[in-house]
Order: sequence, then C-alpha cells, then structure tokens
Amino acid sequence: MSDNRITINGITVLPGQHKTIDLPLGTLYTHSPLTMPVRVVCGKKPGPKLFVSAAIHGDELNGVEIIRRLLKSSSLKRLRGVLIAIPVVNVHGLLHHSRYLPDRRDLNRSFPGSNSGSLAARMAHIFMQQIVNQCDYGIDLHTGAIHRSNLPQIRANLDDEETARLAKTFGVPVLLNSDLRDGSLREVSAAGGTPILLYEGGEALRFDEVSIRAGEKGIRNVMRELSMLPPSKSKKKPLKSVVARSSSWARAQISGVFRAVVPLGAHITEETVLGVIADPFGDNEWEVRANYEGIVIGRNNLPLVYDGDALFHIARFKEAGSVAEKIDNFHVDFQAEIFDSPDMESPII
Repeated sequence: MSDNRITINGITVLPGQHKTIDLPLGTLYTHSPLTMPVRVVCGKKPGPKLFVSAAIHGDELNGVEIIRRLLKSSSLKRLRGVLIAIPVVNVHGLLHHSRYLPDRRDLNRSFPGSNSGSLAARMAHIFMQQIVNQCDYGIDLHTGAIHRSNLPQIRANLDDEETARLAKTFGVPVLLNSDLRDGSLREVSAAGGTPILLYEGGEALRFDEVSIRAGEKGIRNVMRELSMLPPSKSKKKPLKSVVARSSSWARAQISGVFRAVVPLGAHITEETVLGVIADPFGDNEWEVRANYEGIVIGRNNLPLVYDGDALFHIARFKEAGSVAEKIDNFHVDFQAEIFDSPDMESPII
C-alpha cells in the first residue's frame, strides 16, 4: 500500500489521477472491436486496492447503476488507495439482455479461465489477470435471475474473519453464509487471498431503487471500514446484520397459474401459506406452504409455473421475528430517504 500507482492493459494510473481503460475482448461478427470498460480512481494517499464489479451476468443491471452513482460521489475526492470500477463485465450478455455469453456459458462459472479456452474462459482470464490479481478486496454486484427478486443481502464466506468483518459493515439486514461455487469469481478470488463480498438485490433487467441505494451506501460503508474514505458524520447507529447459515427453496408441486401471497422479507412459520397454484379454470388448487420458520429472501415473480419450479427462497434464523423487524426498519429508512430527496439522479421506481 506504499504506492497507489497501478497499471492495467499497459496504462499506468498515478496517485491523484482517474482514467477509463478499455480491456480488449476481441471483435464482433462485424469486425467491430469489443472492450470491457474500466474506470480507475487513484487516491493521492496510499491505501488498499478495491475492485467493484457488476453485470458478470449481463442481465443484472442494478449493479451498473450502483457503480455509476458511486463514481459520482463527492467522497471519492478524499479517496485513499485505489478504486477500480467495472460496471459491465459481461459486455456480450448486456448487449443481448442475457445472463449468459453467446455460447450459453455462465461467466461466473468460468474462473480463473485461460487465454486459449472458450470465450467465457478468455474473458475470465483477462479479468483475473488485469483486475482481481492486483486488488486487495472485491465487491461483486448481482440481482436475482430473470423473473426473480432478491431481498438486499450479502453472500459471503463468513467463516473467514476478514470477509465477515466487511460483510457486517456493508449494512444490509441479512448475511447469508454461502458456499463457494466451483468456477465462481468468489471462489477463485478467495483461493488467491482476495476477500470478496457478493451483494444481491432486486431482479434481472429491472432497476430497484431500494436495492440500488442500499448497494451504493454499502460499498461506501466498506470503503470507510478499509480507511479508503473518511468516517461518516452521521450520528445514526449502523444496522446490525443477522447471519443465516442455511437456506432452501420452496418449490411448486404442480404446474399452473401461481399467486404469491407473501412479500420479500416476510417472516413465515412452518405451514405458512406462501401462495396458491391453480389450473386456469380454478378446479384444482394447491397451497404452497413453508416447511420451516424463516425469512423470505428471494421470490419468483412469474405467475406461470411448472412442477418443480423454485418459488420462494427461505433463509433460516434462530430468531426470525427479530430479523423481520430489522428488514422492516431497513425498508422504511430507505423509502423515507427516497421520498425525502427525489431527483433525476435517484428516480422513484
């Protein structure tokens, strides 16, 4: 941390500078060049190197907006260390409104990649070599999949002390101790000694204002914890997160038209009716019931379901009722913030 200078794709950024660097990703069918845009902000004083990435899944857009707002924050004028912002990692996917790459590979199952493999492997290799391997920490921004919404949450290896410290600082009510997936950015980064937080909030292809605000604020909270930004002047007590050690999906047992009756963040008990599935005539109906007490942290939004479809993602907590209260307060605070300061940069959605 003695020197803030950093070199990406042969371009060196010095302390006090900020530059946009394009990482080459080959060409399109039309021979037009394709690049991954990277913004590097170097503080004048030494500090950690942090990357913040979004749209590894190309249809997950909240993170793109979170990074845009983060880069406009006046607090970056007092930055210590280096912030590397990559708002669109999976450029192919974003162009096609798709989670995947053109060959249907999942970029977040292709790390660390290679320089001679598939398109996904080559993109993963470039990202690891040029970004991740030069950083001390990382925050990767995600949403739920298409037609699924996620409650704002952090997924991380909470058995790692440093990762758990940063996760608790982020400031969302739910932390999910999540296993490392083979080939994921989080798994490979952790193996290389770079702690990674994965933020989830909202739904693919949609902006969710609460999730966006919570994500941007959470990143700044982590940067303050790392002494990259000055301490907050707010006198408000930080939100204390609660850790869930396990979670599972309630699934449809029949195909039909689905009507959900509980929202994200709801506290449910065993046998709570979560929704109803019926045929188009209403002759046959089946109640979706919870198998255990917990909090709904993910939900299917599509009214048409097949037998076996995932409907509600439920996290287990020792005291689910107190978690629900934290979630209610979290949403009340952000909704009040939205309505108290509406402007063109923060649309009410």
